[in-house]
This record gives sequence, structure tokens and C-alpha cells, in this order.
Amino acid sequence: MARRFIPLTFLAALALLPMSCFKDEPLGTECDIEQAFLHADVPDSLFYSAADSLITVLSAETSIKFRVREGADLSALAPQFVITPGATISPASGSVHDFSEGQAVTYTVTSEDGQWQRTYTVRVTIRQRTVDELEVFGFERFQLDDYNQYYIWNDTTADGYALDDWASGNAGYQITNSSATADMFPTRVLEQGVSGHGVKLVTLSTGALGEMVGKPIAAGNLFLGKFDLSKTLTNSLQATQFGVPVAKKPVTLSGYYKYTRGEAYTDADGSVANGVEDSGNIYALVYKNTDAAGNAYQLYGDSVKTSGQVVALADLSITQETDEWVFFELDFTYRGDIDADLLEAYGYSVSIVCTSSEKGDLFMGAIGSTLCVDELKITWE
Repeated sequence: MARRFIPLTFLAALALLPMSCFKDEPLGTECDIEQAFLHADVPDSLFYSAADSLITVLSAETSIKFRVREGADLSALAPQFVITPGATISPASGSVHDFSEGQAVTYTVTSEDGQWQRTYTVRVTIRQRTVDELEVFGFERFQLDDYNQYYIWNDTTADGYALDDWASGNAGYQITNSSATADMFPTRVLEQGVSGHGVKLVTLSTGALGEMVGKPIAAGNLFLGKFDLSKTLTNSLQATQFGVPVAKKPVTLSGYYKYTRGEAYTDADGSVANGVEDSGNIYALVYKNTDAAGNAYQLYGDSVKTSGQVVALADLSITQETDEWVFFELDFTYRGDIDADLLEAYGYSVSIVCTSSEKGDLFMGAIGSTLCVDELKITWE
């Protein structure tokens, strides 16, 4: 895969970031799949929801997964792609392939100038294995990202299926602190959790570069969803994309935490707010992942608790410090009835969110605030 750099001319330090094929590079050098689409003459025969037929591919992603109904015929499917202008793709967009029995097809996108290439793996899987099968999120499965810079987490279902559903803002922190090791990032491995490992979330300074762009701190966070690195500097609240589809109704959220707060709480401009203390936050929510017209709906950080699509919330604001593990259990508070048919069709998504500074998404908090979490659990109806 070609390794490239984010071309933000007002931030020379970003030249240290190893990424691929971003949109502001010189003409003819881009080689991305931007969207993937899978057509079906009768959508209900292939998808639970028509929104599942279209995938927006994030800039850092090279794995594309369509999730379809159980019993769907996967032997002759023809994915179509939107790629960056001037680029070419092989095999061709719209060509027919056999995706049955877990078979994957590798596509290669070549830039217009022929100097850069990027490979993508496309799979079509039966949507019956998701986080609603998991009893506990124990955070024992972790590894370094593709560039060996920071930790990422995933879970595995009872039949061994990998769920790559956890995300953090670590990739964004790397922009301002490119020399940091994995144990220096805001979201890192906790060696001694309640049982085995846990996750340690720490609010950190982003240094001179972060202050320059009005983002002086980075709160440690971990959530079910995706993180879009390309929006880190331009629209940070939409960099966080919350939720994974489920087919069961959540009832309670429980788990363990420890919390200590940093000394000096600062506002978004980096100035100290005297008399204000930081707090941690653990919450989970349920939202409709399609709108009234049947279009896919993505919940972002700018409306995560306020969107009208949110139907339930379990929210814990952590204001008391403790160096001992504290158990908590919260009921989901529902704002309306759940549509059973929509739930069966994966029309609702769930996210769990943990952060060391409750207003860290607004770059407000105290450097040094630390939230440790482990053994999180959602009980399902």
C-alpha cells in the first residue's frame, strides 16, 4: 500500500503522519475508494435495510464489509465503487464475483499518474454476529495499529468471528505527537484490570501544534463505532461516528471504573477555569440508524446525546475520585417504544462511550485526568 502524507500546508508537522492518498494532494496522485455499493433487484432479498447497500469508506480503511441477510445468495454479486477522479480500479467496478463461504475479493486502485496504488479487501458476510452476542467487554484482545503507533481493541464472538467495532481518537492525537509511543497515547492498555487487562484513558496536552489549531487537549476515549481521521482538524466532532447495528434491545449497562482528575481545568482556548473540576463519563445509547425516508443515519459527536434519533440513554457522570475499582449498573432510559420489526432488521445501533474528560470533545478538561474501565457489560432483553 502506498504511504502518503496529509497535505495541510499551515501545519508542517503533519508531514510526519503516515497515511494514504488524501484528497488535497497534487492532481493525479489519489487512489482511494470513497464509496462502495451493492445492488440488488429485490433489496429485501439481500439486505435487512436498504441503507446497508451503501458503505462510505473512511480514508484509513482498506477493508470493506457488506452485511446481508441470512440465507442470501452470495455466489454472483457485483460491487460498484466511487473512486477518486482519474484513478482506475481492478477488477473493474461492477464485475461479478463469488463471495460465498467467506471468500474475499481484493481490488487495487491505481492513481491517475500510475505512481501510487492502494489495495482493498471486500467481503460479504451474514449479519448475525454482532456485539449483541457478547456478554462482557473484557478488553483482552488488543494490538498495535497498522503503523505500530497506538493500541486498537476488538472482540470475538463465541464462534471466533472478529468484531472490529471499538474505536478511539488515538489516530488524531498522533498528528500532534508523532513521536509518542503506544503507552503515551490518550487511550492505552491497562495492565491490571478487574480481570486481566483493562483500558486506561488519560487527558493529555496536544502541545504547541494542538494549541495552534485550537485543540489544546486530547481526552482519552473509547467507543463502539469508527473514527474518521480526515475530519480531525476540520470538523473534529464529526470525526467520531458512533454505533454498531444490533438486533436485541439493551436493558442495562454495567462495569467497573477508577477515576482521578487532573489539577487544572482548562477551557477550549487553553485558559484555566478557576473553581471548575473535571469529570469522567461512561454512557451507552440506542439510536435509529435510518431516518424517516429510509436513508442511513450516522450519529456523530456533535449530536451524540441530543439527536432526535436517539431512543435510549444510560449515562454515568463520574465526579468522585477513587483509586479502587467501583462497580456500576445503569438502566437504559427509553424515550419511546422500540419497533420490534425495525429491531429485528438491525434498524437500531448501540454505542458505549468512555472518556477521561466529560467535555473533552469540546477540548475542555484537565490534563492528567485518568479513567480506567474494565468488564463493561450490556444486558439484552
